[in-house]
Amino acid sequence: MDIDTRLLRYFLAVAEMENLPGAAQRLHVAQPALATQIKQLEQQLGVELFIRSRAGWTLTAAGKVLAEQVPNLLANWDRILRDTKSDASRASRVLRLGCVQSAADGYIPEIIQVFHRLHPDWQVDIHQGGWTDPTAGLDEGDVDVALLRLPFPGQGEYHVRELFTEPRWIALPADHPLAERDDIAFRELWDEPYVASPAETGWWRDYWMGLDARPADTAIIGAIARNTDEWLRAIAGGFGVSFTPASTSRTNAYPGVVFRPVHGIGPTRVALVWPDASEADPVLRYFIRCCTDIVGHQGHDGRRTS
Repeated sequence: MDIDTRLLRYFLAVAEMENLPGAAQRLHVAQPALATQIKQLEQQLGVELFIRSRAGWTLTAAGKVLAEQVPNLLANWDRILRDTKSDASRASRVLRLGCVQSAADGYIPEIIQVFHRLHPDWQVDIHQGGWTDPTAGLDEGDVDVALLRLPFPGQGEYHVRELFTEPRWIALPADHPLAERDDIAFRELWDEPYVASPAETGWWRDYWMGLDARPADTAIIGAIARNTDEWLRAIAGGFGVSFTPASTSRTNAYPGVVFRPVHGIGPTRVALVWPDASEADPVLRYFIRCCTDIVGHQGHDGRRTS
């Protein structure tokens, strides 16, 4: 019998939290989707894993047996997967760098140039994470180190070095009443419809609607976007507004869309992130130092931030 490891991760989160809402929040997935995945696992195994009640989700006897074994199984599998991919790339002298859009993009050429001074025979392969991949390949073992925006799912499992912060601005249709303002209060945006990423992105969608700093029941979704082009088109079409890093105003100019500063909401943070396997490799440690020296000492506005 073949079981998707994702189902086991979902099972373990529910088992540890003993309730669906808490597990869904930890996993950054919607509650209905999580309940469906647990039911799928139970059907594949042919056993009931939880007793559902208003008080929470309690493990059955079969569920307790599985919960005892799953952590070691997943830890071993993750280690095997990362080590296999890492060894293959290092044998080929390839350093795999993950990035989410606009997270220190402007510094990457300089980072690679400095890195190549000491390691000219190494190639840097850049993996660009999409809207549904906020770890830019780290979770799948596809990259050795990544430039990411915090927070992200599973952050506690990695080494994280924050490099700089960047204000969250709001992207608005050009004919929006607030578009004429030079500065907007966060509270003024609570009742606006938002152009959001798909529901399966969980917390990522919530964060870019500002739900880390306001009640969840104030969220109104006007349209769903799966990439930057869809997002810009939806905003220009008047379907909603959306928070975005301030640098987006420079990198994603688009007809019918304006970007404005917002006060009353915290900034987005950019960090360098890597797994234990990269910590032990001298070449990767040097690359990490290059990133820290070049990006961390300057930040987007030229100030030292770490």
